[in-house]
Amino acid sequence: MAGLKDYVNDSVAANREQVEHHIREILKLIGEDVEREGLLDTPARVTRMYEEIFGGYSVDPRDALGVTFDERHEELVIVKDIVYYSQCEHHMAPFFGKAHIGYIPSGKIAGLSKLARLVEAVTRRLQVQERITSQVADILEEVLQPHGVMVVVEGEHLCMCARGVKKPGSKTVTSAVRGQFRQNPALRSEFLSLIKE
Repeated sequence: MAGLKDYVNDSVAANREQVEHHIREILKLIGEDVEREGLLDTPARVTRMYEEIFGGYSVDPRDALGVTFDERHEELVIVKDIVYYSQCEHHMAPFFGKAHIGYIPSGKIAGLSKLARLVEAVTRRLQVQERITSQVADILEEVLQPHGVMVVVEGEHLCMCARGVKKPGSKTVTSAVRGQFRQNPALRSEFLSLIKE
């Protein structure tokens, strides 16, 4: 996805040597031989991965929306199937899926790609899916002040699929509803039907 390189965790990069040291120590504690050929560069690779997957800590998600535009359009705008990857804050296990965003402008719109950047900024940190959903809706409401916002997030959580209850293929769906979407069941239904197409 375009823009991933914009989200690099400066804190991890600044502490790269310490992070690598601790990853090496974890490998030792689980019984691995850190001098084994396949693991020699693993601490550095994991550190670089952390710089990317936790890059959301280095940005204010509100800034991801960038410049907004005055526009008279006051009908439903939807960006759907925004793929995201995040890390569960409970197990530091990956979860991933799609976010669907709808809003009704009240005179101000954001560039469509900026909605995807907002999802990136919110998901590239330790998270729970419920918080991602609410944060995206709240930030859109705060920055754009639309007539209404609705966000639906689908996720597959490896902490549930690969460990614990071990239920691969199970999906979690969360939603956040603001403004006119909360008051108007027909509008909610329209959004839900359009994201399924």
